[in-house]
Amino acid sequence: MFAIQRTALSALARKAAAPRAAAARFMSSDNPSATFDLTGSFEVHNLESEPENTIDMTKDELMKHFELMYTMRRMEITCDNEYKARNIRGFCHLYDGQEAVATGINAALAPEDDWITSYRCHCQALARGGSVGAVISELFGMVEGMSKAKGGSMHFYNKKHHFWGGAGIVGAQVPVGVGLSFANKYNAKPGEDMNVAIACYGDGAANQGQIWEAANMASLWKLPMIFCIENNHYGMGTSIDRHSSHSDYYKMGNHIPGIRIDGMNLLAVKRGMSFVRDFCSSGNGPMYVEMMTYRYHGHSMSDPGTTYRNREEIAFTRSTRDPLEFVKKTLMDAGFADADEIKEVEKRIRREVQEEVSEAKKGNRPGLEELFKHVYAKSMEKDDYEYPPHIRMPDHAKSFWA
Repeated sequence: MFAIQRTALSALARKAAAPRAAAARFMSSDNPSATFDLTGSFEVHNLESEPENTIDMTKDELMKHFELMYTMRRMEITCDNEYKARNIRGFCHLYDGQEAVATGINAALAPEDDWITSYRCHCQALARGGSVGAVISELFGMVEGMSKAKGGSMHFYNKKHHFWGGAGIVGAQVPVGVGLSFANKYNAKPGEDMNVAIACYGDGAANQGQIWEAANMASLWKLPMIFCIENNHYGMGTSIDRHSSHSDYYKMGNHIPGIRIDGMNLLAVKRGMSFVRDFCSSGNGPMYVEMMTYRYHGHSMSDPGTTYRNREEIAFTRSTRDPLEFVKKTLMDAGFADADEIKEVEKRIRREVQEEVSEAKKGNRPGLEELFKHVYAKSMEKDDYEYPPHIRMPDHAKSFWA
């Protein structure tokens, strides 16, 4: 076994059990189901109960989750290629390696629950009602994009599906998430469970002062708020043992309950987040969640990701803890699919992603006037806006005056 120079891999081994396809109990039907063992996938803080250590899953459910995760992976790899080809410009933060987190959260939330996250948001936008074409179009700067070419990589939104971004400032999404949870409690009908809000952020943002203030408010008012730390073990290029004096992030809420979940295990994320959602929606107040995960790319496309960790560490994680390989193995061990069937699914998804990317390249660039739309609103009605009174253009003669 080779020596790992950095400490993050030892943290992975120390604090999260390797995903494994557990023993399954079969039931005969057109859509067979199985029960999977999740022992060792959770650690809890200040809780009297914890998630069940088993989860039932049908073939169709697990295959649907795999298809979404594989689409995420292919989309992010495509983004990498298109960025290097200079078809995508500016900031670009990729999510490959963390697909089980977004997929499991989405599976556990209700459609009316609110979700806001960091600028590493392509895959969450896809899970929350988006499409590969709409995501890639946005990255290409086309009006067919999810934010009509005004957001780029860091700002995806889908109001219909209660997805609120995509925040470009580290940690800034968390107070907004608390505001969403306040609205959910305010609008809840007496005696009924509330919709929850979840704000996802990285370990590098976990010590932000605004998060502490937001957590204090959420606790005081018993808001249905989930503080979800996606611990990929590096805040930009700084490992957790160098940037945080407290690396048990699920305990950071002090008296606020917390749970640590194996974020490379889709089944654990789904079961754990279902438990968290039930807790928060029932009026028990907020909860801290720490997802133990890992990103394969660097912090952004400008970061090769190998100056503060070595290639052996990345390769070791890919070979032992890859979330997609775990789901593939689970499908095969449960008898839900064989290797050939899975390869056909992967082949189909690769083709579909490439077709949507090719179509996105045929999109339309926004006109210059689009820069100034949606700045000042006349009313709360959609697209009822007015231009600012003065717009200074690079060529002063072409400046706009009301």
